[in-house]
Amino acid sequence: MGHGSRRVALQCWIAALSISLLQGCTAGSAGDTSPPPPAPEPTSIEAGVAPTPGEYTRSVDVLHYDLEIALSDTSDSILGEATLTALLLDATVPSLRLDFSGLAVSEVAAGRNGQPLLSQPLPAATAELGSAGKLLVQVPPGMEAEDTLQIRVRYGGRPDDGLILGKTVHGEPSAFADNWPNRARFWFPSVDHPSDKATVAYTVHVPPRWQVIATGHQLAPPAQARPDALGGGRGKRTWRWESRVPIPTYTMVLGATAFRIWSEGTASCGAAPASSRADGCIDVTSWVFPQDVAYGEEVFDRAPEMVDFFTRTIGPFPYEKLANVQSATRFGGMENSSAIFYSQRHLARGTLTESIVSHEIAHQWFGDAVTQADWHHLWLSEGFATYFGHLYFEEAVGPEDFRARMEESRQEYLTSDLVDRPIFDREERSLFALLNANNYPKGGWVLHMLRGIMGDEAFFRGIQEYYRRHVHQSVLTEDFQQVMEEVAGTDLRWFFRQWIYQPGYPILDMEWTWDEEEGEISIEIRQEQRASWPTFVIPLELQILTEDGPDRHRVEIRERSTSLRLELRSPPRSVVLDPDGWVLKEMR
Repeated sequence: MGHGSRRVALQCWIAALSISLLQGCTAGSAGDTSPPPPAPEPTSIEAGVAPTPGEYTRSVDVLHYDLEIALSDTSDSILGEATLTALLLDATVPSLRLDFSGLAVSEVAAGRNGQPLLSQPLPAATAELGSAGKLLVQVPPGMEAEDTLQIRVRYGGRPDDGLILGKTVHGEPSAFADNWPNRARFWFPSVDHPSDKATVAYTVHVPPRWQVIATGHQLAPPAQARPDALGGGRGKRTWRWESRVPIPTYTMVLGATAFRIWSEGTASCGAAPASSRADGCIDVTSWVFPQDVAYGEEVFDRAPEMVDFFTRTIGPFPYEKLANVQSATRFGGMENSSAIFYSQRHLARGTLTESIVSHEIAHQWFGDAVTQADWHHLWLSEGFATYFGHLYFEEAVGPEDFRARMEESRQEYLTSDLVDRPIFDREERSLFALLNANNYPKGGWVLHMLRGIMGDEAFFRGIQEYYRRHVHQSVLTEDFQQVMEEVAGTDLRWFFRQWIYQPGYPILDMEWTWDEEEGEISIEIRQEQRASWPTFVIPLELQILTEDGPDRHRVEIRERSTSLRLELRSPPRSVVLDPDGWVLKEMR
């Protein structure tokens, strides 16, 4: 098959798919009674594999995605058109390699600086779709660095992943995007990497009984689809959403099915710069299947309160609204920017917890607005959401509840099989495997220990400055370290080196003796962790309970064995290391 014949075959197949989406059955093109040509079968790449070194060279910066998607409740295929607006950073590259996999492409077109888009030969554009999951787009001639490039891709088929087409737990047809970590490429062409954030608009054509939720704000009420809409528009309604602030591709989602929708109230009033409301607040809404409304009303009830807590503690809410959505995500919760998706099964069974809701809402600030630029710095997302999710309950319920949550996190980490691995684990090739006890509970404990070292005032001031400085950007651990060092006024390299880039935790043994004649207590503290783990520098408090009451001392352990001699006014009864639980450790 030559270039021209392959393109005709693809266009015929897309036309047939359009009819199928409208009628719910297989049909040939108009005036053709023969079966449509078979759809190409590009081999889908494996999801969740870490990029190879040099795979993302930053030759282009995508500024905006305009996505048009036609969905059906009687077909497991989609029609799509994606228009990308990008800034060309390297004019020496002859072509760009966009992430895209598993769908049949009917057209690739590109243009420069707002000029008309010109179609490109498909065989060349789709050469790597099967083996590497890349769509090649030729750079139009004459382009220079900092020129604006527009790319349009038309495609169709059944997504292998990323956009989940099927039925809800109650048997209703549905479509839900679920992009984490790099699964957006299975339903729209993109630079599917957290270092390249962009704004996004969605035009979604769906059956009339469906509602559509997406990231961003709703541009207009749903309307009858135009006859010239993607897929023909007959019997469809069109929903339009837009995110006006840049977000990573893994949080660019839409969800479509029959929902019950209600408002939980407003939040972040006067501290939501992306809000379009006159009062400067954001709407906090719930999107739940009709059968599960009762539990949805219960578990999402405190969502506005959570948003307000994080706004006060961290900084202004970064998005246009917040929707809590029952969905087909494979995770318990997925923190999509402004539209959090929760496990449909957990919500239907009544096992979705407020802890998950608090964790996912905290992600709107950390992970979404301030995003790890590299997957292996995931603790900047998950560790932060874990700790700040716990902090909400410190205020809402009390310090004892917070301490219980931190102890649960400590045990989760200590009993994991990852204590021999550092938090920053470049050797881990599976991105899904990064969802582990290092990035969640240990990452949360890193923040807790840093708070203990810096004190509350400096720690939270540092958190707010880190967020203010890097909102809507992608960052690395060193960016966080730099801000905290500036605020603390001290070098924290030792802290980050031992807790982020090295494995393990301190295992401490302590002995003490009382010299009554000298009025002194002798204390020996030994670090007995594995030899392959570091010798930790541990600033901590030591509490000595005497007949006169508790006596506290601030000490710093730097060696495998540390000896202390302290004068006391009366004999000691007990000695406790780290009485307030600021250090991730094990005592023997």
